[in-house]
Amino acid sequence: MRRQAYRPDIDGLRAIAVLSVLIHHLNEPLLPGGFVGVDIFFVISGFLITAQVHAEAREGTFSIRQFYKRRINRIVPALFTVVAACLAAGAFLLSPADLLLLARSAVYASIGLSNVFFWREYGNYFAGNAREAPLLHTWSLGIEEQFYVIWPLLVLLLASLHF
Repeated sequence: MRRQAYRPDIDGLRAIAVLSVLIHHLNEPLLPGGFVGVDIFFVISGFLITAQVHAEAREGTFSIRQFYKRRINRIVPALFTVVAACLAAGAFLLSPADLLLLARSAVYASIGLSNVFFWREYGNYFAGNAREAPLLHTWSLGIEEQFYVIWPLLVLLLASLHF
């Protein structure tokens, strides 16, 4: 696998994205649109994944198996640690009904569909009662994981057509 050159501009955008989301969550009136940082992360991820898959496909070195292995190695350990910690804390802090809701959201988060779960359960991310969901932040990870399933295949198809 050919490594992409380090891009300080992308790290700068990542820093802006992280800070905007953090400030938004710490004090919403200070930066009411800070959640746009998540969108910035989506764009950065899409750009980097597209560039990587396209370059490897054109060089004939792309492996869908290795691509998914890298994604799993990067995402799953942290995700499962967060899910396990939330379930452990929830066992002590939540009512049985809330613990059941947390367990259901943990299953959906673990299979990359938490965005679907939270949409069905609360209607939207900004619903008042959604703020009480310990794994609500995994909705964006669900979207990213679904992107990783579909996008590389589409990029491979386009690369085979010499785009």
